[in-house]
Amino acid sequence: MSSETIYPRQSKGMLWTGRVLSTLIVLAMLMDGGFKLIKHPKVVEGTVQAGYPESAVAPIGACALLGAVLYAIPQTSVLGAIVLTGFLGGAVATHVHIGDGNWYFAVIFGVVTWLGLVLRDPRLRSLLPIRRPVV
Repeated sequence: MSSETIYPRQSKGMLWTGRVLSTLIVLAMLMDGGFKLIKHPKVVEGTVQAGYPESAVAPIGACALLGAVLYAIPQTSVLGAIVLTGFLGGAVATHVHIGDGNWYFAVIFGVVTWLGLVLRDPRLRSLLPIRRPVV
């Protein structure tokens, strides 16, 4: 039994849109995690102003990098999306806690993370309760 029998064919547009969105998320998270891991002064300053100790900057960066790498590998992409969702949820909570109105950027990143994954993985789409029109 072929995979096409189980999962409907995927359009190239959907696949490439998912790949582009996923690539943007991976690049953003690699950059964020990398700056935290090397303890860029501006990043350390922002993290400390948000109420975290300076010693937390590198571990937070490592989590961002781990999530990005897991997300980029097709076999672990769902696990990566879960790790990134947790990471971004922490970012939302931090922004809300300190009264920064920019929390919605982390929400948008989370939505784009899952949208990219859903668009590039027909197995994941088959799990979603989205009804397809009858033709």
